Amino acid sequence: MNRTPITTLRDLVPLRPLLRHEHLRLAELQAQRFLKLASIDAPAVPMRIITDIPKIRVSVMRPFPTSGASHWKNGLWMVILNGREPQTRRRFSLAHEFKHILDDRFRDLIYAQIRPRDRDEFSEQVCDYFAGCLLIPRPWLKRSWGRGIQSTKDLARIFDVSEAAIETRLGQVGLTEPRPRCDWAIIDWNTIRTDDVRITRYERALHPDYALGAAA
Repeated sequence: MNRTPITTLRDLVPLRPLLRHEHLRLAELQAQRFLKLASIDAPAVPMRIITDIPKIRVSVMRPFPTSGASHWKNGLWMVILNGREPQTRRRFSLAHEFKHILDDRFRDLIYAQIRPRDRDEFSEQVCDYFAGCLLIPRPWLKRSWGRGIQSTKDLARIFDVSEAAIETRLGQVGLTEPRPRCDWAIIDWNTIRTDDVRITRYERALHPDYALGAAA
């Protein structure tokens, strides 16, 4: 029986509460393993590695009140992306939502060490960190930087991400000073409908300048 990438990446999750730095290490490990499974070893990462997964269906909506959302419905993961945002932002949002999918089964367990009032915000930051690790892997970024490609505009073009994502990732891997932490908005989804799913939970808007310090 063939194992899906979701199953393989979930197998990496320790079945215990994780500390903050452990969440970041797990996110990077999952991103690295995902790229290896897909035999991707150079930028830009194609989004088909997510969209081709059988149990994931991606829709683009205009308008949509946030960058992305994910929801389990009738045996499928429904991912909705904001069609009014640029391709680079949608790529990041898709990777972000994929990490939510990976974490979903274990959320109550692995985030138990995080204070309840901080849990949602930290989960969003971890998903952002995963997206950065997947689209802008540490060794690829360092290799490009070492070859003299140090303009955020040039790096953003190579990795097919926003300049803000490159700036944040440069700080995370220690090539520049980390960007300051961002704020988050909570959106009520009760009136949002699509053809496939009615979203009835709260989600957080994906901030373009996702920010976490460099992982140890």
